Amino acid sequence: MMERPDVRYAVTTDGTHIAYSVIGDGPIDLVYSFGYLSNIDAFSETPEHAALWRRLAAFSRLIVFDRRGSGLSDRNLPDGANTLEAGMDDIRAVMDAAGSERALLLGFQDGGMLCALFAASYPDRTIGLVVYGSSPRGTWAEDFPWTWRDEEWNDYLEKLERTWGSLQQAEDQMRWTSGGVTFTQAQVADFARLFRATASPGSAVAVERMTRDLDVRPILPAIRVPTLVLHAKDDQVEPLEAGRFIASAIPGARFVELPGSEHVPLWQNATRVLDEVRSFATSVMGEEAELDRVLATVLFTDIVDSTAQSAAMGDHAWREVRDHHDQLVRGQLARYRGREIKTMGDGFLATFDGPARGIRCAEAIASGVKTLGIEVRAGLHTGEVSFEGDDVAGLGVAIGARVGAKAGASEVLVSQTVKDLVAGSGLVFEDAGEHELKGVPDRWHLYRVVT
Repeated sequence: MMERPDVRYAVTTDGTHIAYSVIGDGPIDLVYSFGYLSNIDAFSETPEHAALWRRLAAFSRLIVFDRRGSGLSDRNLPDGANTLEAGMDDIRAVMDAAGSERALLLGFQDGGMLCALFAASYPDRTIGLVVYGSSPRGTWAEDFPWTWRDEEWNDYLEKLERTWGSLQQAEDQMRWTSGGVTFTQAQVADFARLFRATASPGSAVAVERMTRDLDVRPILPAIRVPTLVLHAKDDQVEPLEAGRFIASAIPGARFVELPGSEHVPLWQNATRVLDEVRSFATSVMGEEAELDRVLATVLFTDIVDSTAQSAAMGDHAWREVRDHHDQLVRGQLARYRGREIKTMGDGFLATFDGPARGIRCAEAIASGVKTLGIEVRAGLHTGEVSFEGDDVAGLGVAIGARVGAKAGASEVLVSQTVKDLVAGSGLVFEDAGEHELKGVPDRWHLYRVVT
């Protein structure tokens, strides 16, 4: 049994309160929609659901929630409120409240189609999409012949309303969705209580009617995020063909056919599903890191002999010099469209989208600070970097720092990459020889800017 997660509430734009919990602190946000009917408290006390959450949270920052009309969220809703469009507001509100800018979405059953609609509508907030056991349409059609006809739906809804929350209904549902797993009577009783905790009979029927009337096929081609579709081969609730249709309609989606007939992967397919989701999460995180890399020119500046000068001048006088130095550097960065990243000791780290501007900025700084009675050294390199919030990282940054460390007083050193990129700019260079750069592979040819 897992420890019951802390339940919080997000408020949607229409004032609906949505219950959610955040579990784990992994490197990727994972928003999990089990389907319409859920209850955070009850699921956390159900061994199968708790185990799934625990294993998802082992590699993610897992965000679980109860959609409006279900579980711990507001239930007294007006007609028409239980729609996928409203469900998108639920996800957006929960992500905002949980401080999640972008997330991997994982949806089971109709939750898969809710996540699909969100991914199509908000690609800027969606890292990737995983769909399990879903169907894009609820009722039979000539071009979608794998779901129930109207008479089958009518019989099902009548029985569901009449038996909801009973031992018989729980046993029927578990046999239908669990792929032949054998349950004890105690387990059946636990699931009956679980069903009652998620919804009332009227709410359950209203949800199933929404599923019946669902048709999101037109939005599937609009999904432009990495997508993984999982479906059990012999699923008795949503046939395999429904999953294949989803994968074929979403550009670039990957389809994985799983063995057995589990519509809800809490037992025999749990490990395989977790492995697939974990692998997919690792893949999209890698793609995100690649997409976040940009080509930039990195500039490092540093005051020469700052410790000795500080001791000679005294703290007050040195602080004034430092303040004037900082103002001068920032003024030149603004002039040459540089981006200040941070100050480090007695120097600056900045980036430019053009190497020539970076060099001219370094020259201006080196010349300007001489009026303050100090000198700076500067180094530049152009390469791939990753912006991480207000900071910048990557091998390109490390190389720029090492180039700067090789420079002498009032000297601007650049890597060969920078020199080659500014050919034709009128800048003049002098060969400064080959150097080993600490912590950086290979030997590097450096050049001195001639003023």
